[in-house]
Amino acid sequence: MNTQLIHVAASPFEAARRVAILPAGHRARRLHGHSFLARVRAALPADWAPFPGGETGTLTAALSTCVDALDYRDLNEQLPVPTDENLARWVRAHLNVPGIATVGVQSTRDQGADLDGADHCHLWRRFRFEAAHQLPHVPAGHQCGRMHGHGFEVILHANQDLAGLDMGLDFDDLGAVWAPLQAQLHYSCLNDIAELDNPTSERLARWIWQRLKPTLPALSWVSVYETATAGCHYDGAHYRIWKEQRFEGALRLTAAPAGDPRRRLHGHSYLLRLHLTAPLDEVLGWTLDYGDVKALFKPVYDRLDHHRLDDLPGLRDADPGSLTHWMRETIGTALPALDRIDLHETPGCGASLCWGELGPALPA
Repeated sequence: MNTQLIHVAASPFEAARRVAILPAGHRARRLHGHSFLARVRAALPADWAPFPGGETGTLTAALSTCVDALDYRDLNEQLPVPTDENLARWVRAHLNVPGIATVGVQSTRDQGADLDGADHCHLWRRFRFEAAHQLPHVPAGHQCGRMHGHGFEVILHANQDLAGLDMGLDFDDLGAVWAPLQAQLHYSCLNDIAELDNPTSERLARWIWQRLKPTLPALSWVSVYETATAGCHYDGAHYRIWKEQRFEGALRLTAAPAGDPRRRLHGHSYLLRLHLTAPLDEVLGWTLDYGDVKALFKPVYDRLDHHRLDDLPGLRDADPGSLTHWMRETIGTALPALDRIDLHETPGCGASLCWGELGPALPA
């Protein structure tokens, strides 16, 4: 099974733009502005950073330097058609980093575009609805057996071969296909909806996929956030759930050169995301219980949270890449469905270790 370590970085910038290729009357044809976020995912060579373990900081610095040319600018003066797709192309062309897998630009928290080297565009948009549900087949006493509710979030992902086009689908196209489902799901009890009598995240993702794929052929993933820290991706064949946790850790990067501040004792508030792929249990309606994932990972988590990370036995250094390898080795066989670990030391910046059949390209 192929194991791949991907380093990730994100950098914000503020800018204004007009997108004149959109239809007459479209709001984005007017001069407007966004708090953009540029993102990069790269399989970096082992000797690329100034020292082993310095990959996250070096990649983040390179991306920040690149997008500084866009910060507080009129983007139409930088490129003729400043769509999110073309901005991602611009960043990719100006970012001097080897091994780039994807470059993304999100213009708001709820929408963005990621491009790979073959000019395939992964377009996504987030939606939210408020609903109640209960899971009728869980073990007696399980909290999800009681009627309760969530502010669900759904992300629709569309994969397109742009072949040099300035843009493919517009974000409004995703909004249009979602609108009928929004009307059906918002302020509802999901159990009362046909075919959602057991409305787990997995079954809800499949229900959405089945209704949208015929009218949106480019649909590539449906992501359902049941809570802010747990949810499910579905691509028409595979289910992958994720569970997020946060932990507080102190560290020194011992391989950093003299004078580098990362040699000093410092700390981070880490975001950890575990991805697991498993078949659907047609009775329970889920692949794995989020609570079970958290409980099984707890012995590893307890060694991370509020500890000095560079003292962990068997750890090469306390950089994100080394920590993800350490976590995988330490969890052993306790979570056999685990096939990806994301670890961010600062927002959007860290490493992703992937070893499953679906590979590292799955959206976060």
